[in-house]
Amino acid sequence: MSKEPIPLAEAVEKIKSFKSVKFDQSVECVLHLGIDPKQADQIVRGSISLPHGIGKQKKVVAFCEDSAAEAAKKAGAIEAGCDELIKKISDGWSDFDVAIASPKVMGKVGKLGRVLGPAGKMPSPKNGTVTEDVATAVAEFAAGKVEFKNDAGSNVHAVVGKQSFEKEKLMENIEAFVSHIKKIKPSSAKGTYIKKMCISATMSPSVMVSM
Repeated sequence: MSKEPIPLAEAVEKIKSFKSVKFDQSVECVLHLGIDPKQADQIVRGSISLPHGIGKQKKVVAFCEDSAAEAAKKAGAIEAGCDELIKKISDGWSDFDVAIASPKVMGKVGKLGRVLGPAGKMPSPKNGTVTEDVATAVAEFAAGKVEFKNDAGSNVHAVVGKQSFEKEKLMENIEAFVSHIKKIKPSSAKGTYIKKMCISATMSPSVMVSM
């Protein structure tokens, strides 16, 4: 990890200069925040569509009334519906990245909490995965909308693209993520909000970025 923080443009160049492995590495941005993660009103979580996507399609399922299932599938859901989909997941199927749900069926989806909760796939209004507009949410998350939530160490991180992205596109994605985190600063958080920032690729050391 580079000890001294460097400007974002240099940090991105450095990440792109690390020797490539056999796959196109994901680039992640980590922010260390001045929040108390034990306080419910200081949790930082949500989702964001980055300007240039993240270079990865996500597998999305949609819990919705059967009448809305066709629209959800057209928008990109690999499975959509209610009772049958709930049963399929209860029986052990989990080959998807994100679950979207209509508020109308959340009562039934709740019973999957023990399965989806630990896997980080439980739909929630806070990150935009419980919504009246299921089809739009499916399209956004399938295209790589990024979910984030701070951890117990007050860090929040998100994938912001691939190592192969042009430097400008990576920078714009990172700036969009940082700007979004600033916008949702909890009103009860005191002192410096973003204390440290670093970026890294899947198999690379992390590089400190000057704020």
